[in-house]
Amino acid sequence: MQLKRQEAKPPSADRKALLQGMESHLDKAHAAADETFGWRRLWSGSTAQEGVWSNLRSADVLLLQLVSDREAAGRASEVMALVKRHLGKDDPQRVRLAQRIRPIVSGEMAPTDRELMVRALDSAYTTLDAELARVRSLRNILWTATFVVLLGVAGLAVYGWFYPKSLSLCFAPKLGPGSGEGMDIVCPSRDFHRMPADTVPSSLAEPKDILTVEVAGLAGAAFTVIASLRHIRGTSAPYMLPLASAVLKFPTGALSAFLGVLLIRGAFVPGLSDLDSRAQVLAWAAVFGAAQHLVTRLVDDRAQMTLAEVGKPTDSVVDPENAAVMEATGDGGGEKTDRSQGPEAPVEQPEGSRPR
Repeated sequence: MQLKRQEAKPPSADRKALLQGMESHLDKAHAAADETFGWRRLWSGSTAQEGVWSNLRSADVLLLQLVSDREAAGRASEVMALVKRHLGKDDPQRVRLAQRIRPIVSGEMAPTDRELMVRALDSAYTTLDAELARVRSLRNILWTATFVVLLGVAGLAVYGWFYPKSLSLCFAPKLGPGSGEGMDIVCPSRDFHRMPADTVPSSLAEPKDILTVEVAGLAGAAFTVIASLRHIRGTSAPYMLPLASAVLKFPTGALSAFLGVLLIRGAFVPGLSDLDSRAQVLAWAAVFGAAQHLVTRLVDDRAQMTLAEVGKPTDSVVDPENAAVMEATGDGGGEKTDRSQGPEAPVEQPEGSRPR
């Protein structure tokens, strides 16, 4: 609608170029919004959504160059809000726009004010694109790590299926009841009672032992995922970063369960060298599966921090920014703007340099 409205105005060479640029960005956004991905939607849909918004933001920057001075002044507070949200407090464009916000809002735009607003808005949108790119990069890293760990877990299960004796998780806790010649052997998938005293525990290992331990670890990891849901917050970013960090816990839990039981089997943990029953083996596997949260919670914190950095308001170097807008528009009940101090709002001095 804004494009059609600007096309109705008297054309010129500059306006024609800007209108063509707007139309090109809107066409790209339309194509990205209408694209069907089929089975690739889980991977490509969020990227297309980012492409839609990126092109709309670029068209918005061109639109600011086309509107009248009055409309540009009406958008000054909106541009200032975006600049404060995405540009650092020491950014020169932000500082300069904050100094010029009072005369712009009051309709006293200088010839360079529009270009200042356009460049500042473009920088804010570029920073927003970079913030979303960091979210996308972390999402891709988490999915890649999940795939690699899942391959490792599946490889261990396959190897244990064909060569169960080489990665034995069986224990020989004690002699069997009654005859001193019998012994008990405990494996993750089965208990053996009153076996000959010279029986090697690894000789009774079964193909599904490692898989059984990994399933118990998955159960422990699922419990931590459910418990961590209370800390997950929704986000407007087009990438499912919390989901990626949650899914990583499942194969990590299976891997940590296998490694934990293997360490007990090797008498690495004092006092836990002999487990008395199959139930104890599976219980410790579930405990080690839940213990992966000690590592993956760092990933959760990193994901939440990355999401919080998208559009996070930054501290203002010019404190009177909001007050300038309220004074110039007559809102807030404050004093009227003092024109004798010049067209620019004074920059607030640091706290330590104020006279007392």
